[in-house]
Order: sequence, then structure tokens, then C-alpha cells
Amino acid sequence: MRVHLEGHTISRASTHHTGLRWPFPPGLATVLQGRRIDGFSRRGKYILITLSGGLVVVLHLGMSGRVLLSCPTEAERGRPPARHEHLVIETAQGARCGLVDPRRFGMVDLVPVTAVETHRLLSGMGPEPLGNRFDGAWLAARAGRRRTSIKALLLDQRVVAGLGNIYVSEALFRARIHPAQAAGDINAEQYEKLATEIRAVLEEAIAAGGSSLRDYVQPDGELGYFQHAWRVYGREGEGCPDCPGPPSCDGVVRITQSGRSSFFCPRQQGVEKDLGKDLS
Repeated sequence: MRVHLEGHTISRASTHHTGLRWPFPPGLATVLQGRRIDGFSRRGKYILITLSGGLVVVLHLGMSGRVLLSCPTEAERGRPPARHEHLVIETAQGARCGLVDPRRFGMVDLVPVTAVETHRLLSGMGPEPLGNRFDGAWLAARAGRRRTSIKALLLDQRVVAGLGNIYVSEALFRARIHPAQAAGDINAEQYEKLATEIRAVLEEAIAAGGSSLRDYVQPDGELGYFQHAWRVYGREGEGCPDCPGPPSCDGVVRITQSGRSSFFCPRQQGVEKDLGKDLS
């Protein structure tokens, strides 16, 4: 988005629904029109778009949302929105940006730049996993003696911002930690290894354009390719890439934790014995 839109001036904006998960801010389209797009940043899974006049658009794509970018001809500008396209922005420089969200689990808010850090959805978030504040010592301190699973700890946005189910499963596999292991039972050395693998997984995913799962595509319409590098996620019953195969290893296993799938190799990450029946 930065490459295609930064420095552009919004010449036309329109909304085509009352909102997504929550209603759009009152008069959103009118407020956007005429403003310059000064920059992009991110906090966790939230995209922050800084506009002239001291305003910031806070955008979350939810489960099925995506941003589609194009450069329509003059005749195509102002065309009706596509199906499930709820917000459309066109710029004076010829770009068109459409927010598509079939399930409407995303959100759009508009706040003063001075209120971003105290926004109700951002103020309690932990450090960025690729930032300087995040390391094994941070994770170990947050875990303490907690009996919650390590996977639940990593998905807690108050502990670390922006980690999702896929990348947590991949990082835990690389760090050789069972997803149901109690966070308080993991030692400092393991947490340093885990923090390193979290960074590595995210950096590789970014380089590959993300993971295309179901209807995800990049803003320019291209697919992400990191799903081809998944070692365990979505590979239930397949051979573990780091094991010699049967009879020593029966392959990748899937369990459900708090309603979400976790994938792991019992041989590489340990088995469920002594972990108890609660895999949350």
C-alpha cells in the first residue's frame, strides 16, 4: 500500500455499507476527501494510515478482508463498487483502493494522531515481535508461573502484538515446544530460542508475501507464497520434515486449542503425556 498510495491526495471516497464489525465513523467519506496520505505504519494486526490534518485511519482486515489496488482509466473512475466492497478511495494521482470484506469482521476507525496510542484497541498491546522490546526474557517474564498453554500466551495480544495462529504453530515447531506445554514450565533458554524462531518465521513470511489461505491475496492481487513453506500447519497426517518417518514418527498431528487448530510433531515437540486433558 505504501508504494502505491503514499503521497497521494484522496480525490473521491465513498462508503457502501453502514460499517463492518462496527459502524463507520460518521461522515467518513467526506472527511477523507481532499486529504493527503502521508504514511503507513502498523500496530499488531492493525494498519495505520496517517493523513494530512492530523488524522489516522485505523484499519483491521478481520478474517476475510483485503485491500485491492488498481489504476483505472479515466472512464472507469467512479465505477460502482465490486461485490462486498464497502469502502472505496480514489486519488488524484490515478489510484483506486477498495476495501473488500465478505464476512464484515474487519473495522475502520478515524482518530486524531495524538489519540492513536490510547485507542481502545491498541493501548493494551504488547511489543512488536520484530521490534527491539521483544525477546526471550520478555516472554519468560510474561509467562512467570502461568499454567496457560504456550500457544495461548503467544496469541494473547497483550503479551506480543500481531502473532496469528499459523505463525505460532510454525515457530513452536522450530523451537521444539509442544503447543499445549504450560508457559510457566518453559525455561529461559527455550524462550530465547522461541523468540528467535518467531522472528525468523515472520521475516520469511514477509519476504514471501504472506500466506494465501482461502481468499487472501496481496493488495496488487498477487498471492502470498509462504504457505508453501509451512512445515506443520495444515499438514495433519503428512510426514514431519525433520523426522525420518515411520516407525519412529507417524507424522504431523492436529489438536484443537480454544477452538483453533494447532499442528505439531509429537516426536520433535514432545507428546501430550503429563500435559493434562485441558489443551487450551
